[in-house]
Amino acid sequence: MNEQEEFILRVIRDNPFISQEELSEMIGMSKSSLANILSGLIKKEHVFGKAYVLNETAPIICIGGANIDRKFYAQSDITAETSNPVKSSRSVGGVARNIAENLGRLGEEVTFISTAGNDSEWEEIYELSSPFMNLEHVTKFDHSATGSYTAVLDQNGDLNIALADMDVFDQITPELLIKNSAILRKAKCIIVDLNCPSETIDFLCFFTSKNNIPLVIIPVSSPKMSRLPKSLNAVSWLIVNKDETETFLNIDINDEQDWKDSVKKWLELGVKNVIVTSGAKGVMVGRENGEILYFPAIETPNVVDVTGAGDSFCSAVIYSWLQKQDTETIIKSGLVNSHKTIMSKYTVRQELSQKQFKLDMEGYLNETIS
Repeated sequence: MNEQEEFILRVIRDNPFISQEELSEMIGMSKSSLANILSGLIKKEHVFGKAYVLNETAPIICIGGANIDRKFYAQSDITAETSNPVKSSRSVGGVARNIAENLGRLGEEVTFISTAGNDSEWEEIYELSSPFMNLEHVTKFDHSATGSYTAVLDQNGDLNIALADMDVFDQITPELLIKNSAILRKAKCIIVDLNCPSETIDFLCFFTSKNNIPLVIIPVSSPKMSRLPKSLNAVSWLIVNKDETETFLNIDINDEQDWKDSVKKWLELGVKNVIVTSGAKGVMVGRENGEILYFPAIETPNVVDVTGAGDSFCSAVIYSWLQKQDTETIIKSGLVNSHKTIMSKYTVRQELSQKQFKLDMEGYLNETIS
């Protein structure tokens, strides 16, 4: 046992009624990192007081993709059927994983459920993700590869071709989730992306309705919109972009009225709250009381990388909603986190914390945000 584990045990023995939230604040550690350490201690058969075990906080549970993202930047015109000089970058990604990291950095206790290969790519994801989320419920398969996304960009930075190896996520089945039902029942919110099979989304709609748990669905791409259920009565929040909306609803959004009408159509399908995003044009929001509101995006002249902007928006929206903020604060939280992420070269900005986010919001409200 290391010094950190010994200190944590001493604190718990001195105060067996301390909550994980209080303990994480005391030792300056995220709740997800603390949860990982506590789980390890339990496995080592160290005995905690019953009161402490019962005083566990309810985690946010994120279910879906965790990838290795590779980007290749062509240094000259791309020529088929031959070698092309490139510069490359590599990072961890995945919609659900990115959202989990954002929420973990914001101080939330997060549990991540996914599938992966038993390979070095998963070890890389684990190393970079574990400080911000509990990864014990990720199932590894010996004969599958960890999810990966490879993009080749031309000299202008535009996508030339993308290659996605996501077959491993087909194994995020209802049966796998049933094996994790004990932790799922403790969730204060479940977030799922559409990397999961349609039958898994259907199962989560049933499960969350039965157990009165808020459900948030985050699409991944237009082709995967077919995995969305026809009835959305179980969905607390759906955060979807313009293209995904056009695909699922079989409509064209050409102007602001079309945009508002699309939000109405989503609400008619039963979703309680919906956001339809449109990049630099901003977002259109529909609430369960029938209210529809428009919010412009924050002008960002210094765009470094838009990767992760949508995930950071979703994360801050959920974070503020769970804190029972008003609609305006909820949406502006998402816009601020997205704005700051676009100015970073990282998919999840490295300086994000609860304290930093509070300062970012204050800067936005005081019109001093940069």
